[in-house]
Amino acid sequence: MSVLVDENTKLLVQGITGNEGSFHTRKCMEYGTKVVAGVTPGKGGTEFDGVPVFNEVKRAVEQTGANVSMIFVPPAFAADAILEAADAGIALVVCITDGIPTLDMVTVLGYLKSRPTRLIGPNCPGIISPGGKCKVGLMPGDIHRPGSVSVVSRSGTLTYEAVAQLTEQGLGQSTCVGIGGDPLIGTTFVDMLELFEKDKQTELVVLIGEIGGTAEQEAAEFIKSRMSKPVVAFVSGSSAPPGRRMGHAGAIITGSSGTAAEKIAVLKDAGVYIAPSPAEIGALAKEVLGR
Repeated sequence: MSVLVDENTKLLVQGITGNEGSFHTRKCMEYGTKVVAGVTPGKGGTEFDGVPVFNEVKRAVEQTGANVSMIFVPPAFAADAILEAADAGIALVVCITDGIPTLDMVTVLGYLKSRPTRLIGPNCPGIISPGGKCKVGLMPGDIHRPGSVSVVSRSGTLTYEAVAQLTEQGLGQSTCVGIGGDPLIGTTFVDMLELFEKDKQTELVVLIGEIGGTAEQEAAEFIKSRMSKPVVAFVSGSSAPPGRRMGHAGAIITGSSGTAAEKIAVLKDAGVYIAPSPAEIGALAKEVLGR
């Protein structure tokens, strides 16, 4: 069983005709994802590689049955795109867009509290169910293999690195999710850990954190009290100076709780296996699974 997306996913792409949207839509289609609709205001009635393009998400959903949306809309309009997808009844929205204003995300997250829509991102690489089932995002499909290890990460690049190592070690993946590196995101580590704990296919979870915020501490609390499956983690940013943004908007140390050392300490206390460097994630996962 895959988490959130699978071979039955019907994908709608908001911003399908833009350069980034069109490129990655094609990559998703090549992987095997069923892309059933695109939305670009003013382009309704046209087609993109055989996919019908609509002016509005609601009309696209009504005519195609789309249940997942991938958003490549520019930052100034991305919040409205998320809200439009939620209003149209889309179950899962994956927002790739980087640079959405924080106040816009405050509005979006407040609105989604009263809706059944799950948001992944923004500023994320997306989600993939390996084995050619479904890819909704930017990740290179060829490094993934189907299996029993699930991956959740704040970092896109380190997600790909971890997956490549797992595959090299002969460990396939169940579901891989990049939740995004912004301060305000729709789906957290805890949200994904809860899904992985319930997923019968997942035998081990790889968690990739980074400096800033308290997401890893919250994950550690969940793992300690409610997680029965083993977790391997790596936390990046050990050498980052306090007050300096490192990569993502959310990766900035504003207190002792935001440091890599503090995060590693609480994860260890929760029984998580810590990889000392990103190069050792795959080998550690294989070792833990073999115990």
